Amino acid sequence: MTEPTRTLVLLRHAKSDYPDEVTDHDRPLAPRGVREAGLAGRWLRATLAPVEAVLCSTATRTRETLARLDLDAPVSFRDRLYAAAPGTVLAEINTVADDVGVLLVIGHEPALSAVAVGLSGAAGTDRAALARLSTKFPTSAMAVLRVPCRWERLELGGAALTDFHVPR
Repeated sequence: MTEPTRTLVLLRHAKSDYPDEVTDHDRPLAPRGVREAGLAGRWLRATLAPVEAVLCSTATRTRETLARLDLDAPVSFRDRLYAAAPGTVLAEINTVADDVGVLLVIGHEPALSAVAVGLSGAAGTDRAALARLSTKFPTSAMAVLRVPCRWERLELGGAALTDFHVPR
């Protein structure tokens, strides 16, 4: 029996603000970020099957991005996703239950682009999307990957990048 195909969406938080005397972890979204997070949510809902689970960094800007996506999915806030190395992001993805078909991870650069590039080795990878993603992974950008295995078995080169979208 073959595994069902799963979908992984890696979303960089929306544009954040830089208020005085606020730690990096606690920076909120800028007005542009509020608008673009809403656009990201509309694109997700219009383009993909419903998100079934979310892994989200504990940073304020990732939480605020999530709130504006208007999704109805269980969320797990993970401290390890803040300032994470790419291997840590992949390790968190590997903990997701098998019954999740569409997983959204909301995090930070440079980890998300490194994870997206590192995973994108399977047949069917959109090479033009991979080139755009490799050049720049701006705020609110989303890498969409097709995952042909269980989350716990996902490893480098094991997914196909099918889309890279920057809502503007």
